Amino acid sequence: MDHREPIELLELERLLDKLGGSLETRVLCQVDVGERSLPVYAISLGNPSPSVPAVGFFGGVHGLERIGCAVVLSYLHSVLMRLRWDTGLQQQLERLRMVFMPVVNPGGLWRGTRANPQGVDLMRNAPVEADERVPFLLGGQRLSARLPWYRGARAAPMQAESQALCRVVEEELLSHSFSIAVDCHSGFGLNDRIWFPYAHSRTPIAHLPEMHALCEILDQSQRHHPYVFEPQSRQYLTHGDLWDHLYRRACSDPARVLLPLTLEMGSWLWVKKNPRQLLSLQGLFNPLLAHREARVLRRQVEWLDFVARAACGYRGWQPTGSEREHHRQMALQRWYAWE
Repeated sequence: MDHREPIELLELERLLDKLGGSLETRVLCQVDVGERSLPVYAISLGNPSPSVPAVGFFGGVHGLERIGCAVVLSYLHSVLMRLRWDTGLQQQLERLRMVFMPVVNPGGLWRGTRANPQGVDLMRNAPVEADERVPFLLGGQRLSARLPWYRGARAAPMQAESQALCRVVEEELLSHSFSIAVDCHSGFGLNDRIWFPYAHSRTPIAHLPEMHALCEILDQSQRHHPYVFEPQSRQYLTHGDLWDHLYRRACSDPARVLLPLTLEMGSWLWVKKNPRQLLSLQGLFNPLLAHREARVLRRQVEWLDFVARAACGYRGWQPTGSEREHHRQMALQRWYAWE
């Protein structure tokens, strides 16, 4: 590959060259950027049996948010290095399927844009319409690719990168009866947030009890964690959210559970600590100082590992019977009583 191509893609390929022998690696599509063609990779490992749970980690949906790629790459690197000696991880992977898409939007990374090379915001690209009025532009628009948050032309197929992500979720997560997905982003507020669907509606999701139970074990096992765990609709509504689209597809089978989570790292805190980041578009979405990026990676890799362990051990915390209604009522009080 050309040295001018995204450093995250180069890092991923170096990692695969060095440690990829035990992995299932595939190129889902090629993204053209000028004369270049950049691959979109998916990496899988662990037990493929539909009888075990699955977990997926996604980064770089928005090309400006490079820290999301870095988090997923750091966790993938940690998993691969530990596989040589960590018998606990080896046993975990006998009971778990893992999939990684660290660089969903390589063209956006190369161009330094939120959107892909066609100007489409991949997280506004799904065929999902909001139930209520959305914020102007921010909620998704079809006016022009020259404006941010462009959804793509009406009735057009989803972008190749969006289709690739959906394909991985359908083949690697929805093929299992229980799965969790984490999509890593940055840019909203002073706090790190864990968002769950819906983004297009204020209606509670069918698996609200499971979301509350997952939040509860996070609170119990990491008592001083910094995350605000909430439905995205508590902040704003959008059209075209990919995870709303995939969650609704998962719900077509009542026996299947997909819990999509979006890690929204609070980049305003990085700007607050280093106001010079305001002078750079990259600085609005990424920690520019090396020690701060290292701190972010340490924290988020630990959380991704928690998610993997939670997915593997879901039978120990997934509510059943009357316990589901208890968690549902607790969740409604915690997240929806303000409406």
